[in-house]
Amino acid sequence: MNTQEMTAKIAEGQGFIAALDQSGGSTPKALRGYGVDDSEWSGDDQMFAQIHQMRARVITSPCFASGKVIGAILFEKTMDGEVDGMPTADALKARGVVPFIKVDQGLADETDGVQLMKPLDKLPALLEKSVAKGMFGTKMRSVIKSANPAGIAAIVAQQFEVGNRIADAGLMPMLEPEYDITAEDREAGEEILLAEILKGLDALPEGRKVMLKLSIPVKPGLYTPVVEHPNVLRVVALSGGYSTDEACAHLAKNPGMIASFSRGLLQDLRKDQSDIEFNGALSEAIDQIAAASVAG
Repeated sequence: MNTQEMTAKIAEGQGFIAALDQSGGSTPKALRGYGVDDSEWSGDDQMFAQIHQMRARVITSPCFASGKVIGAILFEKTMDGEVDGMPTADALKARGVVPFIKVDQGLADETDGVQLMKPLDKLPALLEKSVAKGMFGTKMRSVIKSANPAGIAAIVAQQFEVGNRIADAGLMPMLEPEYDITAEDREAGEEILLAEILKGLDALPEGRKVMLKLSIPVKPGLYTPVVEHPNVLRVVALSGGYSTDEACAHLAKNPGMIASFSRGLLQDLRKDQSDIEFNGALSEAIDQIAAASVAG
């Protein structure tokens, strides 16, 4: 797929984007969920080798190429690896799946009710490498903990500032100002977040498009103005700690948003499953998430 084909796939595809980008601190938890005990690896190299084996098994599963997975977000080490003897991005594109790369370097300490992204000192080199490897877009996460107007304004401003740098490099930025789904004031805070996102979208250079990855809102349909904004390619939803059933039930109430789940996609997969069991569990999750993504 070339850039034009990948753009059309993401804009119009009837499916969802798989989040396969656990990194650093979240990888041991993901491995434990998959049935890999901490004693089975030692050091980062072995840890990332274990998670790459899991991701490769997901990507090469027949159901992953069913057309219901239209994109996949990768961690840098996954992008640098191979699947089926091909660079991971090429293996995805061969299956009709558009590749994205996680580019943030973790979260800063909480200030004004939010966690901004840490300084992205590795961003220029990572963007250059990602373009060379044929990636389509990027993803970067920051987190909102409470309905603090100053904090939410700062988090959105940072996302758009870095997003413009990414777009200048020739990649599609996916902005992810996640709202913690356990926050008691989330409904009020999401109204503030919506207003700040619309300001950022209106200020984009003419002809520029971005993507948004957002927590499924408390108020169904809240982000419809974002979905319909001319500067938005697609709005995707994170599962945010919901189970697959919970995330899909909430997502189905938000027409125009599609899933970009990690836990919701992978929660029933285990290393010791036979290929039949593994592919069956993955296929069931893919079918359920795709159905919720096209509901409404």
